[in-house]
Amino acid sequence: MPDPFRHYEGVPVLDLPAEPSSVADGPAFLSRLLYYSAAISASKRVPSTGYRYALRVNPSSGNLHPTEFHFVTRGVREWPDGSYHYRPSSHMAEQRGLGDFRIGAGPVTFVLTSIAWREAWKYQSRAYRYCLLDIGHAWQALAFAGRFTGCESLASGQFPDAEIAQLLGVHEDEWPMLIIELSGGAIPVRDPDAGETMRFGGRANKLSEREVEYPLIAGIQAATRSVTRSIPGRVSEARLPPRFEEIARARRSALDFVGGEKRMSLAQLSAILSAASEPPASDFSAPGFIQLYLYVHRVDGLAQGVYRHWPDRLESMLPGDQRVVAAGLSLRQNLAGNACVAFSMIADLDRAAAMYGDRGYRYAHFEAGAIGQRLYLAAEAEGLRGTGIGAFFDDEVNEYLRLTPGRQVVYHFALGYPVDDPRIEA
Repeated sequence: MPDPFRHYEGVPVLDLPAEPSSVADGPAFLSRLLYYSAAISASKRVPSTGYRYALRVNPSSGNLHPTEFHFVTRGVREWPDGSYHYRPSSHMAEQRGLGDFRIGAGPVTFVLTSIAWREAWKYQSRAYRYCLLDIGHAWQALAFAGRFTGCESLASGQFPDAEIAQLLGVHEDEWPMLIIELSGGAIPVRDPDAGETMRFGGRANKLSEREVEYPLIAGIQAATRSVTRSIPGRVSEARLPPRFEEIARARRSALDFVGGEKRMSLAQLSAILSAASEPPASDFSAPGFIQLYLYVHRVDGLAQGVYRHWPDRLESMLPGDQRVVAAGLSLRQNLAGNACVAFSMIADLDRAAAMYGDRGYRYAHFEAGAIGQRLYLAAEAEGLRGTGIGAFFDDEVNEYLRLTPGRQVVYHFALGYPVDDPRIEA
């Protein structure tokens, strides 16, 4: 198992204020942004061994966290212009260079990277999917945290991978996946620094004694490097869920759900679907590539069955009790049947490829992960809990839902009332 934390050693490390309550200066602004998007939020302890491991604000497949948060700043008050890597293990910023790194036009721009080995040691070739879904979750975690601090955000997937990797000086096992630019009057700014750009570099820590190569992962990554056209983007105007400050830090993935007769209301489901349906702001997400299919188990006012979600309605597809089917399709995981509602996220991969070539494969998964993050937060706001499910029988799901060629399942999700997880510690 790889080290869950990436450090760049031998570089200056800058403190970020703990639990900042304002954004009066650059350090406080950056700290607040990361505290609600990428920081450690709790821990779990394994009763049999006493081993304790960290949970973070942004969810991850298997809690393995392949996503790294890099950022560049330009003209942020009381913060040096330069390139940084966020160190969640200590809530600090590793300073990897000074000056103008020319990524993004605004004062703060994030670059999310993936380390595929963090997932592949466990999930093998399928790990690439999980990396992409995790990027989608991290993207929305950052977008909502930005909104909470008074910023707009715009994500870009249309960039030259090798050039961005070289500018940031990331280790060869990190792949730039998404650029997120923040803007707005809430960012405390000053005039940009003058002078030369200096690179400190730093040594990336070794994550494992050995790694196993998965040619399919390398092949997909290489195939999706080509960049075609982008579409005009718009900054995010996503609605923050009620009690965001509390919800973002308290969000957890449910271990399982309370089955039996406990039900959710149609109003709760409607609010969650409304939040999940807002298009994330990017240069690749309009029109969207993902459609939700619902396995409705226990929702007052809605009969059991499979439904296809449209912006203005739910279309009944397959009537009847779907609990056994939902669990079976989700790699025989009971939580998909014990939930009040389970989801299949269906991607129109043919349309994504027609618009963006092979790189469209990334974008469809980013969007699915983004929807997953919105489901997480909306469920918490409604007194429920969610969990992402990356393991499912792809062909069987496609066949059961009678999907047309070019449309495929890329992500499962479930929400309901969670069973207690005694391993979680504050």
